[in-house]
Amino acid sequence: MTAIREPTDEQRMLRDMVRAFAREEVAPLARTIDREERFPTESWVRGAELGLLGMAAPEAYGGTGLGLTERCIVGEELSAVCVSTAATILHQADLVVPRLVRHGTPDQQARWLPGLCDGSIIGCLAMTEPEAGSDVMSMRTRATRTGTGWVLDGAKTFITSAPVADLALVYACTGPHGSRELGLFAVECDREGITRGRTFHKMGWHGSPTGELVLDSCEVPEENLIGARDEGRAIMFAGLNSERVVMAAECVGLAQGALDAALAYARQRRQFGRPIGDFQLIQGKLATMYTEIEACRALVAQCATAADAGREHELTLQSAACKLFGADMAMRASTEAVQILGGYGYTDEFPVERFMRDAKLMQIGGGTSEIQQHVIARGLLRRSPGASG
Repeated sequence: MTAIREPTDEQRMLRDMVRAFAREEVAPLARTIDREERFPTESWVRGAELGLLGMAAPEAYGGTGLGLTERCIVGEELSAVCVSTAATILHQADLVVPRLVRHGTPDQQARWLPGLCDGSIIGCLAMTEPEAGSDVMSMRTRATRTGTGWVLDGAKTFITSAPVADLALVYACTGPHGSRELGLFAVECDREGITRGRTFHKMGWHGSPTGELVLDSCEVPEENLIGARDEGRAIMFAGLNSERVVMAAECVGLAQGALDAALAYARQRRQFGRPIGDFQLIQGKLATMYTEIEACRALVAQCATAADAGREHELTLQSAACKLFGADMAMRASTEAVQILGGYGYTDEFPVERFMRDAKLMQIGGGTSEIQQHVIARGLLRRSPGASG
């Protein structure tokens, strides 16, 4: 693996800026958007002004041309106060924008990237289907070629930002029935033939709207096909490693937020005549939380450094391990934080119950923990004996 580099001055400045934004503007809204289950409009607009939505895009289109390390910094700092806001911003910045940057034509980039970067276009990535979750290659949405383009039919579910999206990047089967040939299509959500289905009311991530998209004889022109008709599968897998690493960074931030809340409570809450932080059982929980957070932060930094050095395609095992460890670590940390706060931790007067609800999705979304275990084990078994790293 690539050695972790010291942060640059620009990366330190970015962290300071996003941390101030998170604490001063995002945190005061976190409880409200969780209760109201609404899109974090205020933070979205401000995040766009700060250049967070277009981090992966070239400056020519309104982006800032930053790498995976910077996206991880943003994900960590925002998740320390509100995972919903982090997930909403990073869905655009790490999933939607990079696919157009890497695989879109100059015309497609000029058409959509400026709006995606300035926030006037909300994008979503439509991959999951009712019968194709972990088994993503079983998707049934089909794209049939016409004289002037394509007709899409199918349904997508559990799609982040679908209830509010203006543009959906939709994966669909383009080959014969039974083939694994996929294409990726940019579909404007006001186009005839695409409708929004249910909006899901979830355990957590209340400020990150999730819903369904239904495609019924939805016609899209040829110029809306991103890449070649059979490149969708390669495009999909090319983005998985960065998605896993960014989600692990969000796990680090979530867990850090839970630790900060637990530390503050352990210092001021008194029982038996002294702060509960004086008791060894509480100290043990805090020490374990800190240790696991630091370990995951280092793994995220290592993966991000390698990706920014042009080795993202080599990170399948490491990124899966990063996501697996991060998700389970965040669940443990948030659960321990609730335990440390006791009855107060079970109420919404403190953020730890929200952190605990939000952490659970980290073990499900972006590939379940079981899928990450499968990816890791399969990769290990295919390696030559004695191989490492």
